[in-house]
Amino acid sequence: MSHDAVLLSGVHVSPAHGGSDLAFVVGHGFTNHVGKPFVARVLRRFARHGGVVALDFRGHGRSQGLSTVGHDEVHDLAAGVSLARELGYRRVVTVGFSMGASIALRHAALHAEHPDAVAAVSSPSRWWVRETPAMRRVHWLLEQPHGRLAARALGVRLGPPWRTTPESPLEVVHRITPTPLLIVHGEDDHYFDPAHARALHRAAGGDAVLWVEPRIRHAESAMTPALVDRIATWLDHESS
Repeated sequence: MSHDAVLLSGVHVSPAHGGSDLAFVVGHGFTNHVGKPFVARVLRRFARHGGVVALDFRGHGRSQGLSTVGHDEVHDLAAGVSLARELGYRRVVTVGFSMGASIALRHAALHAEHPDAVAAVSSPSRWWVRETPAMRRVHWLLEQPHGRLAARALGVRLGPPWRTTPESPLEVVHRITPTPLLIVHGEDDHYFDPAHARALHRAAGGDAVLWVEPRIRHAESAMTPALVDRIATWLDHESS
């Protein structure tokens, strides 16, 4: 259950090789959930390197509540971090994809219980992005009556529009230091141009690391086993 009493559903995947003290708390992208095949495939790959805790964000999958598209979902990721610690993992890192990446950044910057390291994959740097056809379709889902009905058909239960605009990732990313931060972005991302990742990296300062990956598109569906392994290895090393 989240801090604001939303009942969340998800999975705990035990380490494939047993005995690991490391947990990956994974945050999915908009319209996704832990049961989608490409999400489940990423979770299983992370489990080769440690335990995995992945909760459906509110309004997604089997979780209750309504999606706030990143505003209140910080509480959901925090619940995953708390659960991982309750399960006995000594080191807890967060990995977010797309919307989940913006949530992971805001959680690491704003929440009292910091992860031991954080990776943000395919994150927007700011809100209201409409520069790509893919994001214009997302805004149609969010803003138009027929779009909101279509979102429900996709399995997303949307809440009302924001009354107050939350701080964007770009506005808070500098607060993550000294927590180790990895920013990963596909060179061919068709939702958010790699300029978002470069802006986040500049704003983060400190020792934040940026990987712009050639021939990679957007979020979980673009992840290769090799890239998941590299992210997991980096988080393992930086959280030791």
